[in-house]
This record gives sequence, C-alpha cells and structure tokens, in this order.
Amino acid sequence: MTSMAQETYAPPAQGAEIRRHELAAFLRSRRERITPEQVGLPRGVRRRTPGLRREEVAQLSAVGVTWYTWLEQARDIQVSVQVLDALARTLLLDAGERAHLFQLAGSVDPTPAASCPSITPALREMLRGLEPVPAYIQNSRYDILAYNRTYARLMGDLDAVPPEDRNCILLVYTDPGWRSTIVHLDETMRLMAAKLRAAMAGHLGEPAWKLLVKRLMTESAEFREHWERYEVVSSRSKTKQFLNPHVGLLTLDHTDLWLAPQSGPRMVTYTPKDTQTRTRLQHLYEMPTPQPLT
Repeated sequence: MTSMAQETYAPPAQGAEIRRHELAAFLRSRRERITPEQVGLPRGVRRRTPGLRREEVAQLSAVGVTWYTWLEQARDIQVSVQVLDALARTLLLDAGERAHLFQLAGSVDPTPAASCPSITPALREMLRGLEPVPAYIQNSRYDILAYNRTYARLMGDLDAVPPEDRNCILLVYTDPGWRSTIVHLDETMRLMAAKLRAAMAGHLGEPAWKLLVKRLMTESAEFREHWERYEVVSSRSKTKQFLNPHVGLLTLDHTDLWLAPQSGPRMVTYTPKDTQTRTRLQHLYEMPTPQPLT
C-alpha cells in the first residue's frame, strides 16, 4: 500500500519544474493586472493584451524580451536577485508578493524587508526608551532596520516608506520629502556616497550591495557623479541640522553606538544640541499619529 508521504513526494527535479511553472503563472497574472498608465506608458488604440505586454515588462525591467518570454514559459533559466528586484518594482509587487516571487525563484531577497534577525525585542525597547531623542538601527549598508517614533517623523513619514526602500542613502538621493529636510544636502550626499564606498570594500561580491549601487546609479545622476569620484570616508559623529516641516529647525549631535564589530549594525542617536531643539523634539514626539483616509 502506498503511503501518503510517497504519494505527495516530488523529486528535486520535479519540484524545481513545478516552481518554474508557478513562477511563470504568477508573473503573467501580475503583468495582466497592471495598466500601462500605472507605469507611465501610453495605452494606444490597438492594445488587446490585458495589462502590460511582455516586451513592456522586459523594457521597464532592463532585461531581454526573449529572456523574459522564456521566464513566462517556465524555461529552465537562472534568474539573478537583481533581475527579480527589477521585476518586483516593474510589476508593483507589495511586500507579500515580492517575498512570493523570490521564494518561487529559489532566491533570497537581499533587501532589509526580508528579515532582520539582529533586531531583538530588547533593542526595540531601547529605541522607545530614548524618546524623544530620534534613534534608529542600521546595518553597514545603511538599511534602516528599526526606529523609534521621533525618528520616523524627523525627515517626513518613514512609516509610509516601503520597507525595501528604507535605506538612508537611497532616501537622501531619491526621496523629495526626505531631501527637503536636510539643511546641508549637497555635503550630506557627497559624504554618504563616500561612506558607502568605504563600507563596500568588504562586500564587493554580495548581491544586496551591488543591487543598492545599481539602483542608485539608475535613479540618481547626483549619485553617479559622486560615486565616480572614488572618495572614501569612515563613519564619524558630527552635528547635523534638519528643517522639519512640523516643528522647524533642529540642531542635533549624531552618535553611532556599535552593536557588533565596526562593519556590523549600529544604533544611531540624534541628541539635541540646544534647549530649543530639545523642546521641538518633544513636540514632534507628542504629535498625534495621522489617521489613514477611509
């Protein structure tokens, strides 16, 4: 008599084929639900395909049309994390859909949204205990892994930023709201590019690092200019100023508190430099949380 385990077992090769077909079907379903207008393309008068065409997805994701067609045909081809990331952005996948895409492709999502095993409940409690001092935890790639209420409001609304986009350098170069709060923006951008280059020396072959630099190079001409200078600088504490839209000018002392060896995660705090800033931070912390529109 055949056991249930024997009936449901699929050999590794068969399991991989099943995942490829699931991946193909998932990509088609996501492609067909997106209108051209959602991604900035004209609809045209002869469009018969529901949603986007394959060639449009390929173009927006910077991959070959034939290669993408093979992917939707469940061909046995290798897919890099860079391509999966590009497809996830083109197809406007939410966090759950993005995780599903990487799982079907047999890859590990390199973005900080995937997992943060180093963030313990005790560390989150420490962040809350520092209120109203803005504080957050970031890794050596400048991904924001955890943060407190005041930091979330310091440069806009961090809670509204998708987890995969919560990276200090990415936000400084590409987010208009974030950029508008930084008093010395040009200096900050150049300094952060130099810090990233210095930190990347020990991670040159890692997909997540290459993915971040590729995205910055694609989305920011300013980053390309700064990156090509090959400047490097180590992390250092300094006084920073932010022009917060709710409470005005804030003058803060930046301090790094290392949680691991220097290449690992660290807690960053912004302590008030003067009495006026301390008062304004308290107001920022006590602001009611905006309610979503219904």
